Amino acid sequence: MTVIVLTRCPAGLRGFLTRWLMEIAPGVFIGGPSARVREHLWLQVQQYADTGRALLAYTTDNEQGFAFETHDHKWHPIDHEGLILLRRPKELQERVPEAPRNWSKAAKRRRYGQR
Repeated sequence: MTVIVLTRCPAGLRGFLTRWLMEIAPGVFIGGPSARVREHLWLQVQQYADTGRALLAYTTDNEQGFAFETHDHKWHPIDHEGLILLRRPKELQERVPEAPRNWSKAAKRRRYGQR
């Protein structure tokens, strides 16, 4: 099983992928091509994605039962003791400004719009 997810990619690339995979939602393609065809499709996606992003997930014989690759994604796959995890860059983590310690909870809510 192979899944390819495209974000902000050219329409021509979506049309190209529909030759081998079925588009079940806008930008989400699923199918069961051979490993050779999957690799060829992924190379084409990387070449023609322009400023878009792409994610490839496919079944394989490992502990998780699947593997994935990314193209121009902000989250990057890393190998952690045999498991593939996604690393979120620190600049993407939401930073909430801290209020001075001597402020009351009500003052903090008014200042930062928390309810």
